[in-house]
Amino acid sequence: MPPRYQDLRSGDVTLLSSDDGGALVRLIAGDVAGHRGPGDTHTPIRYLHATVAPGARLALPWPPALNALVYSLDGQGTVGPDEWPLADGQIAVLGPGDALAVRAAAHQPSAGAKGWEVLLLGGVPIREPIAWYGPFVMNTHDELARAVEDFQAGRMGTIPR
Repeated sequence: MPPRYQDLRSGDVTLLSSDDGGALVRLIAGDVAGHRGPGDTHTPIRYLHATVAPGARLALPWPPALNALVYSLDGQGTVGPDEWPLADGQIAVLGPGDALAVRAAAHQPSAGAKGWEVLLLGGVPIREPIAWYGPFVMNTHDELARAVEDFQAGRMGTIPR
C-alpha cells in the first residue's frame, strides 16, 4: 500500500475519564467501551495516552485477541492484577485477558506531577519476522534497505505543513 500520513492534534483525540474521575484517557486510535479514537488504521489496534492521578486506578476492557503493553512516559505505578511495578521508560508486555488495569503510585517522583503518564497500546499479533531501523519496520533486511533507499530518494512523499 502507498505510504500516508495522518496528522492528529491534541484537540482531535477522544477524551474519556475513569468511572471515579481519577484518570484522563486520550483515545488516539481504536475503540474502548463504545468510544472511537480518530486514528485511521489498517489493522485493529488500540492507542491510548492516560494520565492517572496519584493513587488512582484505571481499568479498561481489552479484547483478548489484541496484544497489550503499557509504557511509562513519566512517573510510576503498577500494572496488571499482580500489580507489577513500572517506572519511567519501562514497558510491560501483558498476556491474554479481557481487561487491562494500571494504578499510579500514591507519590510520584516528579515534583508537581499531575499523575502517572502512560501509553496503553494493543494490536493483533502479526506473527511475522520483523526488521527495523529507526522509524522503518519491515519483514526482511532487504525490504528495510529498499525502504530507507526510497525515503532518501524522496519516493515516500512529503508531510503536509
